[in-house]
Amino acid sequence: MAKVNTYETLFILDSNHYARDPGGVAKQLEELIAENGGEVQVSRMWMEQKLAYPIDKHQKGTYYLIYFSMEGPNLQKLARAFALAEPVIRELTIKLDPRLVEPILANARGEHFAGPSGAEGGEDAPAEGEEAVAETADA
Repeated sequence: MAKVNTYETLFILDSNHYARDPGGVAKQLEELIAENGGEVQVSRMWMEQKLAYPIDKHQKGTYYLIYFSMEGPNLQKLARAFALAEPVIRELTIKLDPRLVEPILANARGEHFAGPSGAEGGEDAPAEGEEAVAETADA
């Protein structure tokens, strides 16, 4: 059994197609992932803007992000399915580093990621040993 990885796919979608049926386009992309053995974690529209150059006579595109988990060998079939999907102008899929999966997914959901220990991980956050010392000093 192959290892399950988390992937990010950025789509450039046909803006007219997406504007007519945003829910239908999103559902179609999520169903393609599910049909190929994947599980969608987060999906959302990112932005709509004019393209730097025309792609297949499209002047603007809707940028759409999907984060999903899937076994690596299924990725090739999924890429082919994306290429054949009518609303997709272009797509790029990357494998996420396992250490970054939770912060990236939290950001995509619009949540704040506190880290594995609950601290934000900044310079002001106490180290693991310091937190225990601070609690006993107050007692």
